[in-house]
Amino acid sequence: MSQSIVELKNVNIYQGDNLVLSDVSISINKGEFVYLVGKTGTGKSSLLKTMYGDLELKNGEGWVAGHELRKLTWKTVPFLRRNLGVVFQDFQLLTDRNVNNNLKFVLKATGWKDEKLMDEKIADVLDKVNLKTKGFKMPFELSGGEQQRVDIARALLNSPRLILADEPTGNLDPETSDEIMQLLFQIAKDYDTAIIMATHDYRVINKYPARTIKTESGKVWDNATVNH
Repeated sequence: MSQSIVELKNVNIYQGDNLVLSDVSISINKGEFVYLVGKTGTGKSSLLKTMYGDLELKNGEGWVAGHELRKLTWKTVPFLRRNLGVVFQDFQLLTDRNVNNNLKFVLKATGWKDEKLMDEKIADVLDKVNLKTKGFKMPFELSGGEQQRVDIARALLNSPRLILADEPTGNLDPETSDEIMQLLFQIAKDYDTAIIMATHDYRVINKYPARTIKTESGKVWDNATVNH
């Protein structure tokens, strides 16, 4: 079990009472980069939400970053999420404060207390995403690509074992998308962090090939070939 960050066995995934995906079995190891593809409404988001502890796992077996999904309670979900980083398509940065304070907000929310340690951690993650000098900028002063980098920096704050990236290149031009992809692959390699990236961007998948999981017809297909 030690190498696998995500382990799902014979899992059924429900959205409310609707069965969205049946008999899902996947294993994702640390440091592995995996694409998650599938048409809207085929269960991609539900699969991510189950890993994130947002949707309850009702049957089958599931572990994410050492946490057993069936045993999660509202009290233990935060501990699971501290092992995860989540990157959204729409950045979800707080617009009323600068980059440093966006990141500090997350650290405080996850239990950090020491100002000096927080400042060091923030400097470290901004350096990793090549935004060392941008900590005092407000989100609106940054380009879309820079905002996405801040979002990735935020996901790195608690040294996650798994990053779930939901359409991280969705709003970006091709050149900026390439920069973000290179950054994500670098993070997987440098930190041994597993990354699951949900995407519709087949240009990116073709340019940066990796294992691909597809949701289709109520099933999850591993190592799917993507022809577009």
